[in-house]
Amino acid sequence: MESAQIQNIRAVLEERYARYNQPAFIEHDPISIPHRFSQRADVEISALFAALLAWGRRPTIISKVTELLRRMDDAPHQFITQHQDEDLKKLLGFCHRTFCDTDLLYFVYWLRWFYADHTTLEDAFLHGNTQRERLENFHDLFFSLDDAPQRTRKHVATPARGSACKRVNMYLRWMVRQDDKGVDFGLWTRLPMAELVCPIDVHVERQARQLGLLTRPVVDWRAAEELTANLRLLDPHDPVKYDFALFGLGVEEKTSKDTLY
Repeated sequence: MESAQIQNIRAVLEERYARYNQPAFIEHDPISIPHRFSQRADVEISALFAALLAWGRRPTIISKVTELLRRMDDAPHQFITQHQDEDLKKLLGFCHRTFCDTDLLYFVYWLRWFYADHTTLEDAFLHGNTQRERLENFHDLFFSLDDAPQRTRKHVATPARGSACKRVNMYLRWMVRQDDKGVDFGLWTRLPMAELVCPIDVHVERQARQLGLLTRPVVDWRAAEELTANLRLLDPHDPVKYDFALFGLGVEEKTSKDTLY
């Protein structure tokens, strides 16, 4: 990209970033779910469910994750680490699209296993020298238990299958990005913001193509890397902040808070 083109794109995206990276963004977005909690473990667990179940329309996503957490007595860390077998009956019957109680029960099973030896989920994302390796290793760790259902694998993406890993990358943006705006949490400090990869939803893809930030014809891991590499030309330290801008431009075109993820 030419220097003048970079400057023009940066000016557009910086304006939209400043407009959308504001507390008002929270209410209508799935990130509102973890913002209901104050304890670190509750935030990262509720955020994991909110991010990985974020497909469909935003009001539906928020409603379904709210239902899921209500089944956990709105105390996800306590429920996961202290539940008895009888308590798991509360989770039966939950379903959002293709994520159903079989998948949910494995998530709870894995999270209980993991928190038995760790105080934070950040530890699960630290293995690897690149972001691709970290996501692949997280996926392998998540499905390392003997009782992992094959059907649940589709709900945790991995670059090893070519996926752009939109929802996992969004989760990491929430947990890692640090600024003073109060939208992203910045709870995790051992993963550099500069190495995060931009989530690509339908709005981000459309706007990125219009701006010449994305040329790869299919949305896969290589597309996510291409977009992020171009965003690093605009801000090497915090490239994924422009997720707000690209998503916001897409929402402006839709002119609706009932936006598809």
